[in-house]
Amino acid sequence: MDQAIPTQIPFGQTLIGRLWRNSAVRWGSIVLLLISLLSIFAPWLNTVDPALMDSNFINKRAGTVGEFVLADGTTKWHSFWFGTDSIGRDLYSRMLFGGRISLVVGVCTALLALILGGILGMLAGYFRIVDSLLMRVMDGLMAIPAVLLAIALVSGLGARLSTVIIAIAVPEIPRVTRLVRSLVLSLREEAFVEAAKALATPDYVILFRHILPNAIAPLIVQGTFIAASAVLTEAILSFLGLGLPPDIPTWGNIMAEGRLQFSQYPGQVLFPALLLIPSVLAINQLGDGLRDVLDPKFSQRKV
Repeated sequence: MDQAIPTQIPFGQTLIGRLWRNSAVRWGSIVLLLISLLSIFAPWLNTVDPALMDSNFINKRAGTVGEFVLADGTTKWHSFWFGTDSIGRDLYSRMLFGGRISLVVGVCTALLALILGGILGMLAGYFRIVDSLLMRVMDGLMAIPAVLLAIALVSGLGARLSTVIIAIAVPEIPRVTRLVRSLVLSLREEAFVEAAKALATPDYVILFRHILPNAIAPLIVQGTFIAASAVLTEAILSFLGLGLPPDIPTWGNIMAEGRLQFSQYPGQVLFPALLLIPSVLAINQLGDGLRDVLDPKFSQRKV
């Protein structure tokens, strides 16, 4: 008998190939990766300590060059590519370092909301006894505007990085819970779940081994939208003075400090927006593309 010759799957037919062919995934990933690399490698990109202040360089215009006083008392010729703020800090350095905090808030918020919302959604969808009570609680949380709920939580818990992440994640948990619950309600009637029950498989094994893998793709897509919303919400909280302390650079903090002088120095608000807006758009584009590729039913509906 002739042995079958194994054939290699073309790159375009693999999951990575299909993702790369999608223009939204491709461009969203490129823009997000570029901004992430700028933030990660900020110390090596002609920056200074974002907290350093020099009274000789207050509200300088973009392109100013001068001797900047470093933390150890020495001076260094430095180019202020985006100018300085009202207390003499380098805007370019604060923007790059601020990207670290803003992106960390987005990623951690998405992970926290997906983990907690996923667990609650699986419990609500699989166990009928907890479904009604749990979903009424989720409906109550969804009735409160997300920004107002985040403001209330930050005011009560204090303005720290961990509390800001929790405050932004809490309003997203009900949405993830409802998504996972709807998926579990349909999956628990499938033949493979019924077969697992007939074999006396424990419920937690059915949930995490059989049902959860089938819900991963929608959760990944939902996570991208949560991350984009979290970056924007953190900027809103900081702009309102309810986010992280002003000494911690974030895009929202930088814009909040520059809004009082916007008419004279608009760059203090507009320059951070040059990173904030593309980041949010890139994450949303990435989410749209992932939904197109990972959800065949959605692609068919679009056609």
